[in-house]
Amino acid sequence: MSTCLIEIFEDEKLVEKIKRRLPYLFQLAELESSRAGKTGMEVGSVRERVIVALLIYKFGKTNVETEIPITEPEVDAKLFGEPISIKTITGKGFGGVKMIWTVNGQKAKEFRESYYPHCDILLVQINWNDMGGFYYIPLDAQKRLFDKIGRENYIKLPKPGTNPRGVEITKEALSTLIEDSKTKGIKINWQRTKIDFNPYRRWVDLWRGD
Repeated sequence: MSTCLIEIFEDEKLVEKIKRRLPYLFQLAELESSRAGKTGMEVGSVRERVIVALLIYKFGKTNVETEIPITEPEVDAKLFGEPISIKTITGKGFGGVKMIWTVNGQKAKEFRESYYPHCDILLVQINWNDMGGFYYIPLDAQKRLFDKIGRENYIKLPKPGTNPRGVEITKEALSTLIEDSKTKGIKINWQRTKIDFNPYRRWVDLWRGD
């Protein structure tokens, strides 16, 4: 399985296309998810669809499963039957990446106690007007680090009494995974382009149809 995702990072033409197109597509995702200049929470789902579309473009629709049951909270797609988690983060560092979304403190604790890495990760680090990246973090690297540092150092629970939106992988753990020799990465220069975007145009066009 792992070799399939590695193919994305070893396909020189595709790497160049990702460097060129990903900032544009993620900018579109932000525009689609914005109201009055503020980006909404749904931007995460739109970004996720952009990455799933990349998998379909590379490997074909029949090999990418997108209808994932809600009982698999970390799995966003399956490639050749194997689960993949897609994560995005904005900024220079690697803090704040959610493993699951929950406001329930008890559920967060239960998640930490039962968690063990079980799928490959595709991570996009968005850093507008600067360098970021697109990374493939294989499952074996995650398991190796988890076994080495333990769940308390790998998983960050929400602070009691606050209203956070989920359980995170620690900044230290994610930074270590990014540096792992098995992790693959594409450096991306996150520059915005001028886009003439009207969120209603597509729907108006559809109303015009018969």
